[in-house]
Amino acid sequence: MREYTIKTIEKIFSYKKIKKLYPINRKQRNFILKSRKTVANILNGKDKRFLVICGPCSIHEESSAFEYAQKLKGVSKSMSQYLYVIMRAYFEKSRTFLGWKGMLNDPKMDNSYDINSGISISRKILIKLLNTKIPLATEFINPIVLNFLEDLYSWCSIGARTSESSIHREMASGIPMPVAFKNSTNGEIKNAVYGMQVAKKKQKFLGTDKNGRICILSTKGNQNSHLVLRGGEKPNYYSKNIEKVENIFKKFRLKSKILIDCSHGNSSYNYKNQIKVVKSVLSQIKMGNSSIAGIILESNLYSGKQKIVKNEKLKYGISITDSCISFSTTKKILKKLYKFFKNIKSN
Repeated sequence: MREYTIKTIEKIFSYKKIKKLYPINRKQRNFILKSRKTVANILNGKDKRFLVICGPCSIHEESSAFEYAQKLKGVSKSMSQYLYVIMRAYFEKSRTFLGWKGMLNDPKMDNSYDINSGISISRKILIKLLNTKIPLATEFINPIVLNFLEDLYSWCSIGARTSESSIHREMASGIPMPVAFKNSTNGEIKNAVYGMQVAKKKQKFLGTDKNGRICILSTKGNQNSHLVLRGGEKPNYYSKNIEKVENIFKKFRLKSKILIDCSHGNSSYNYKNQIKVVKSVLSQIKMGNSSIAGIILESNLYSGKQKIVKNEKLKYGISITDSCISFSTTKKILKKLYKFFKNIKSN
């Protein structure tokens, strides 16, 4: 009966073939393993540095992404005593309604959906970004994509629209890196907390092997699942919201720390408000809060966003999805964070 709804079926490269075409070397692999462990240690309180995940809402061009990575590495290198900085490198985009689904799905940005090319381009860019020695972060949306790219990332999230999904919770239990669950788009926290708990447990479910064959996967559980507060209908980064999460964690005997997404609902979808969220987080830490382990910023070379318009050239270094703060603003925030934590450690 599927012939009534499926128009065409196209074959894609196997996971094994793509990784053979675009491999990583031993140094890159060791760097990724080390950075995953560092993130886990920050979330578990063993590493006292503050985690900062920043970068474009989505990557749509190689050159600006690489320039951003170089600049971020240049700035963060001198701050590594107190900050651990990771770059957002998102190639899939989850949509509430309609819109561009990311470079992996539609690399030409024209609704042609050349996914085979998108997978190859995404992997190629990620490897180039890794050459700057900056750890990378993403959100995994389609479980099939996971096996094409997971070996290149140091941190990932299950998004606000999928944190309630059984498939994504099971998938997270077998992802070999720290996995965040974001609260729901309406601000509900418990669904994400339930997701964290499911991901920590052993799971058995249908999946695919390295050749793309359907198989039964048995996972060990991911002990580094954690929570991201990203706001909802209202922001949820205030101290009362953090206290609520701490009480929920106590109830379920969860010891993981929390990350604050400074964008999305927490910024009331105004990218300029991200600075306001950062200030609140620092104020809470100054007052003694020890639950917040880091922040997430949506940042690009230049501020704002632009629309994809047919036959019109896009402006360089400006987001085509969510609005972002500029790199110059990001640099100021990083300096502010560094100075803050340096002063705290010194006193």
